Amino acid sequence: MKRARCLLQSARSAAQYGALLQSASSRQPNPLRSTQHQVLRCFHGSPAHAKGPPVPAEFINEDDKKGDKSVVVHDDLFERVAKEVKTKATFNKVVDVFIKGDVRRRGHVEFIYAALNKMPEFGVERDLAVYNRLLEVFPKEVFVPRNFIQRMFNHYPRQQECGLQLLEQMENYGIMPNIETKVLLVQIFGEKGHPVRKYQRIMYWFPRFKHVNPFPIPQHLPEDPVDLARFSLTRIAHDRDAKATVHQLPCTDITESGEKITLPHIVGIQSPGQVELLAKHNPSRPVFVEGPFPLWLRKTCVYYYVLRADPTPPDEKVEEPFDPERCLDYPLQLELDLDRDLGDEENFDVEDLDEGPVFAMCMTGRGEQAVLNQWISGLQEKNPILGRVPTLFRLDAGPRELQGVAETESAHHHGPEPETQTEERPPQEEHKKNLREQWRKSRGRARR
Repeated sequence: MKRARCLLQSARSAAQYGALLQSASSRQPNPLRSTQHQVLRCFHGSPAHAKGPPVPAEFINEDDKKGDKSVVVHDDLFERVAKEVKTKATFNKVVDVFIKGDVRRRGHVEFIYAALNKMPEFGVERDLAVYNRLLEVFPKEVFVPRNFIQRMFNHYPRQQECGLQLLEQMENYGIMPNIETKVLLVQIFGEKGHPVRKYQRIMYWFPRFKHVNPFPIPQHLPEDPVDLARFSLTRIAHDRDAKATVHQLPCTDITESGEKITLPHIVGIQSPGQVELLAKHNPSRPVFVEGPFPLWLRKTCVYYYVLRADPTPPDEKVEEPFDPERCLDYPLQLELDLDRDLGDEENFDVEDLDEGPVFAMCMTGRGEQAVLNQWISGLQEKNPILGRVPTLFRLDAGPRELQGVAETESAHHHGPEPETQTEERPPQEEHKKNLREQWRKSRGRARR
């Protein structure tokens, strides 16, 4: 009881003291009220206390705003330094400008991310020296863990993720790091850092997968269209004995009337086995020229055409015995007497799809029927049967469709010609339009 009375008396005295202070403050004028901005003292509140009002935008630190736009600023740096020409020298110049701009290398992570995105534009995405140059942007011996606890909790995670991203881009482009890359990674992240482990994995797997592709594609494809067509046809040919023949070289000719004519290149390929197969073809059955079919070589797309025939009917098929000495490396027929269990099924659902024989292939600069007729005429030197076999052309739009779209867009841009305005629609389009109108009217009646 005594303790409760003491607490009540102390509370009453505190209330009276506060009232006296309030009355005294109301009597005396406060000089701070006359100022435009009043500075208030901050009191510590409990966690359950409601949050205060948001901070005005004028009191936000400008460094926070710059942090969000740092990548954009570094992109502008690449554009400002390399305005006219984007080469390896200008890329290294941008890196030197950033390194000399600040001794502490502030914003180096954002700069490296921006540099990795800009590397394909400068043509240095496959240059190992440029990747090592980007590693030199990192401050040395700053992000090295000092004990096992820092090593276990991923010391400086943003910097290590940036180093991993740089090594992953090297891995995607097939660039094998060297000893200089390892020295730089050890100086930056230490011997137990995640980027160093990534380097060790790359050095373990890359030598094992270096020659795994039996048909490698060179990094730099030939620029000459004839050499590119010869390389492409040799790559997709089924037989190694197939020989590529240049039926026509690209050239420019001027007629008697002064008209300039450009002749495209025609490169074909045919194997001895295809020559024998075409010689046995029935002259009463036609052959077809089909295409164009796309073929991708890295980032380059080329188109080829094939000379083929329909599948042979079952009545005309003649099964020839296999020659055991025709191929000693890979036998064409195997006779294996395997023991079967009672649970094994002898009936298999295998669908044999016969697409017909392919007699030859070619690549040309212009996929027109007149140009492909020259290819067929050139094939008659080794295949005289083509003079007695009817040839039909099954040509798709292919790359010419893209050119047609570009031409129509340019025509819309320049405005329609007077002849096209007065041109009437074909009867098929009018018939389709009438059918659509009838269908819409029938739908409207059904809704009513």
